Amino acid sequence: MSILLLGANGQVGWELQRALAPLGAVIALGRQGANGLCGDLADLQGLRRTVSEVRPRVIVNAAAYTAVDRAEAEPEQARAINATAPGVLAEAARAQGALLVHYSTDYIFAGDGEVAWREDDPAAPLNVYGRTKWEGEQAIRHAAGDHLILRTQWVYAARGKNFLHTMLRLASERERLEVVDDQFGAPTGAELIADASVHAIRGVLNDADLAGTYHLAAGGVTTWHGYARFLIQAAREAGWSIRVPDEAIVPVGSEAFSTPARRPHNSRLALDRIETGFGLRMPDWREGVTRTIKELTPK
Repeated sequence: MSILLLGANGQVGWELQRALAPLGAVIALGRQGANGLCGDLADLQGLRRTVSEVRPRVIVNAAAYTAVDRAEAEPEQARAINATAPGVLAEAARAQGALLVHYSTDYIFAGDGEVAWREDDPAAPLNVYGRTKWEGEQAIRHAAGDHLILRTQWVYAARGKNFLHTMLRLASERERLEVVDDQFGAPTGAELIADASVHAIRGVLNDADLAGTYHLAAGGVTTWHGYARFLIQAAREAGWSIRVPDEAIVPVGSEAFSTPARRPHNSRLALDRIETGFGLRMPDWREGVTRTIKELTPK
């Protein structure tokens, strides 16, 4: 079985290269492509040609326009990558009889209230990024082929740029940190996303009735402030040179940081559908953060 992976050099894509390998031969493409194959989601004809040449059984799209604030000034670029390209991939996948796996986001929801969002709750995105990701979901469903849409959130990994690395750097440089404490969600490791994705892919290949939309995130809930305090303490215990005292990691409201794109306050995602459908238990977010800190070299 051949598997076409797009976005292979991103946080999730990097882990997927490892996790997908036991399922079959993985053709892993970054934006630059390889061996004449196209990995650039802005090149629609190249994507169609690549799917036709590879003839994969599974297409995994881990590529996206993820610059949330920049998207406010570049809506057409964000839409091309997050909405138009997934629709093209869905049509190409259907023509080949392939399963399309695509990643979406908690940002499709309005972010109000305190209850975890379920897969069938109405979308009401607050920013361009969220709207284009929602449009991508709709394009995939409109193509009417077999698909898995996996919504995730607050992604981090041992490699790449993310909140975890930013906080570790700032904690080693500063004596005081202000971190948002009114946005709620679950930090979710790229490794967890990749491993759970493969489990779900295997399930859908065995039973097409399991195809559809699922929330895929770590268990539990915290705020960015709670996340920062936990990971900084874990780093301190792991031997990192941490300058900021615990009491100087200060909680603040979202209004303390002016950003072009509005962020949802409530990003809680209900996980019972993916856990029941595929026999999974999504581990508490602290487990993945602790393991990632231990994997990194103390600085």
